[in-house]
Amino acid sequence: MKGKRSHKYSVLLPTYNERENIGIIVALLVRTFESRNLSFEVIIIDDNSPDGTQEIAKRLQAAYGSERIVLRTRPGKLGLGTAYVYGLKHASGDFVLLMDADLSHHPKYILDFIDKQAETDADIVSGTRYAAGGGVFGWDFRRKLISCGANILALTLLQPKVSDSTGSFRLYRKTLLSDVVKDVTSRGYAFQMEMMVRARKMGAKIAEVPIIFVDRLYGCSKLGGAEIWMFLKGLAWLFVTT
Repeated sequence: MKGKRSHKYSVLLPTYNERENIGIIVALLVRTFESRNLSFEVIIIDDNSPDGTQEIAKRLQAAYGSERIVLRTRPGKLGLGTAYVYGLKHASGDFVLLMDADLSHHPKYILDFIDKQAETDADIVSGTRYAAGGGVFGWDFRRKLISCGANILALTLLQPKVSDSTGSFRLYRKTLLSDVVKDVTSRGYAFQMEMMVRARKMGAKIAEVPIIFVDRLYGCSKLGGAEIWMFLKGLAWLFVTT
């Protein structure tokens, strides 16, 4: 079943030093949506990248149109969760897609998300690395261990009813997303986990689509010790309060 053409889709792309990736990901997004003649917009939320990401975004606006490529800037690096909240304020779509700008999430899966939503009438379609057909490519053992361990902890302690609670590639019904983010307080990588917990408590209908996550080709990973510590603190706080 194909997605309804009357729907509009807003893609939120937080960026920080993604000059080498932003042009490729936007081109793939445009091609993906145009293959079904779907209405869309790509909202780039840039945290004052010093590498020239904003200049590339402006060129993309000139190439594809400012109604399709929307650039919204912030004064500095303020965290992944707040970037999504900020971008949502500028989204005009019926559905909102959250994904990474570093090519870890291939836009081809968006059509699977749209089809799954149409088939199930889900409020959220979540990409999962931990179901049949999903996986990770390009990570070393340490990174796989951290990701798998974080996901097992989240599943055990919080029971979010999804197989990949720490993933960040998802489609949301905008009305639900607007309600969920009002209560979310986590920053960084714990944001995605809290989103699933809050959505489950609200009674949201959640479906999953297997994806292959591919490690970034260009630029540096932003996952470090500070992000891991923030995640663990967020996990403990959610366990106590939800």
